[in-house]
Amino acid sequence: MDPLFYNYLLVYAGFALMVFLAGVGSAIGVSKGANATIGAVKKSPDQFGKYMLLSALPGTQGLYGFAGYFWMNLSLTGDPTTLQGAAVFGAGLLLGFVGLFSAIKQGDIVANGISAIASGYDLFGKTMILAVFPELYAIIAFAVMFLMSQGMG
Repeated sequence: MDPLFYNYLLVYAGFALMVFLAGVGSAIGVSKGANATIGAVKKSPDQFGKYMLLSALPGTQGLYGFAGYFWMNLSLTGDPTTLQGAAVFGAGLLLGFVGLFSAIKQGDIVANGISAIASGYDLFGKTMILAVFPELYAIIAFAVMFLMSQGMG
C-alpha cells in the first residue's frame, strides 16, 4: 500500500480520538451534573440557574477536542508526512484522553457541589473554583496540541 495511506490513517485516527474521547468525557461529565440538577431542583427550584451553569462546565472539554481538530487541520498543508501523521495522532491521544478524564472528574465535582447547594450550603463560588482544577489539565493538553501543531510546518 501507498505510504501516504498510512499518513492519512494516522491523521484521521488522531482527529477521531481528539473529538470522540473529549466529546464522550464531556457528555458523561455534563450528564453527571444534569442528574444532580434534577435531584436538586426538587429541593431548591430557585437555584436552577446556578445548577445549570455548574452542569455545563464539563462541556468545555468536548469543545477543546473540536477546536483541536480545526487547529490541527489548518496546520496541515498538502499531503501529510509520516511525522505530521504521528504528531496529529499523538495530539489526538493527548487531548482526547485528558479531555475524557478531566470532564468526567469535573462532572463529579459539580454534581457534589449541586447537591450541597440544594442542601442549603452556600457553595456555588467554591464549587466553581474547585471545578476549574480538572479543567486546567484540559487547557494544558490543548496548549500542548497547539505547540505540536506549530512544529508540524
